[in-house]
Amino acid sequence: MQEKTISEEEQPLGAAEEKGEKIILPEFTEDDLLDMPEMETVRKKIDLFMNDWKTVESEIKQSSLIQVAGLEIAEQTPESLLNQTVLVMEKPFKYHGWELSAEDLDEEAEDLAAESEDEEVEEGENENEEDEEQIKEKKRHMGDTKHFCPVSLKENFVLYPGLYDQAAKYQEKIYYFSTPECRDKFLKNPEEYVAHNKPIQAPPLRVCLIGAHGAGKTICARQVADKLGIFNIQFEEYLQELILPKTKEKVGPHFDEEPEEDDNKMLMLSQELEDFSQAMTKTEKTKKSKQEAKLTPEEEAIKANLMDKDPLPPEVLDNIVLDWWKKEPFRSTGFILDGFPRTSDEVQYLSERGLCPDVVVYIQVEESDVLDRLFPPRLQKWKERQHKKMENIKKLKDLKAKIRDKKIARRREELLAEQQKKEEVRKANKKDFK
Repeated sequence: MQEKTISEEEQPLGAAEEKGEKIILPEFTEDDLLDMPEMETVRKKIDLFMNDWKTVESEIKQSSLIQVAGLEIAEQTPESLLNQTVLVMEKPFKYHGWELSAEDLDEEAEDLAAESEDEEVEEGENENEEDEEQIKEKKRHMGDTKHFCPVSLKENFVLYPGLYDQAAKYQEKIYYFSTPECRDKFLKNPEEYVAHNKPIQAPPLRVCLIGAHGAGKTICARQVADKLGIFNIQFEEYLQELILPKTKEKVGPHFDEEPEEDDNKMLMLSQELEDFSQAMTKTEKTKKSKQEAKLTPEEEAIKANLMDKDPLPPEVLDNIVLDWWKKEPFRSTGFILDGFPRTSDEVQYLSERGLCPDVVVYIQVEESDVLDRLFPPRLQKWKERQHKKMENIKKLKDLKAKIRDKKIARRREELLAEQQKKEEVRKANKKDFK
């Protein structure tokens, strides 16, 4: 027998590892084969299979009964591959939605005309006045969400009215959509947006209550919220709570009082009194603490809105308003929003974000009624301010008298001390003279 010698290159990896030699594998990408002579046979087999598969695939595609599905197996589990295969196999046997075209509308009109001929319809006076398009609209077989967009309802839990020119048909029913993107999503997977075992759940009641200052919005909102079991959100009060930890007090024209000069004079005079020194140091510390509490840009925008009615930027509204429509517990309970929207920009914001309230209630009252409601408390507040002003004036007079008495007493003590000193000097001189 001839002994077969094994070269160093042909030695197995285990033998090299036993000798303690370092093994360096050739570099290659994950989607490529090793550039080695041993892999040439594998590469040829793969190329042969791909050429044969192209021929087989073209033959299969000629038959309309068989479809070819390519599945990516990278980072996939056997269960996910099985589910994908089942979906591909079931796809030909499912209903497919399609965009509603002019031909569909003509065919629908013919069906409606045939139905009207077969059935005897009693038309009243109101039906005679209705437009032909409205009659067709009533007789159409609408989808589960009727005139509202099913995609907006499913994804955002919002009843967003669909557009007449953005429609699609699925299972002989017509669905309307708010945007072309929503329609494309529906056509891609209609089963995700239609009802199955039970009807689609409608979102809770969302009410916007608007009106002039003093119209009674707050009282009405509380009563409606208690009766319907929904949240009561007072918009301006909510804004106050967001910045109250830093401002330490409510801001706005309804909370700012006019500065009183007498109070400033009283504080200036009180500096000369020891009794008021501690109070002044406390007020200075509180002023410093207020200055140190810097507001963020978002809080500055909220403060400017409360003080000068500056519009809130959309990014600030996103952090406030979106939560009431999309996050719990508001999303499943509903709310009545008191005092929002207030401007056309805020209405435009709600429209752009697709935040549609179910009801918008506008409370309209006469100016005389508003004056009757607001004037008495304002008058009472003015009287209290005047009373406080008179008290401050009295305190100011008392402070002035106290300061004057203190100065007189201090001067008397100084004069007595000088007189006593002179008397001691005189006695000392008299003693020295003797």
